[in-house]
Amino acid sequence: MIPLAMLEAGRFGVIKRVGGKAETRKFLENLGFVQGAPITLIAKISGNVIVSVKESRVAISSEMARQIMV
Repeated sequence: MIPLAMLEAGRFGVIKRVGGKAETRKFLENLGFVQGAPITLIAKISGNVIVSVKESRVAISSEMARQIMV
């Protein structure tokens, strides 16, 4: 398991765990970041990441990306 922030652009993974505070986990869950969901890291821009999850493209901060383990 590695943090989503460490994944290379263009790589595929499956979400194993979402950490952080309860409000952060709920926010990410509402965006589709749930355990078992397939995810693709599309790009890294200034440390932030753009990912494809549940047929949507979402941009999240590097801090949030470190809370998601793939």
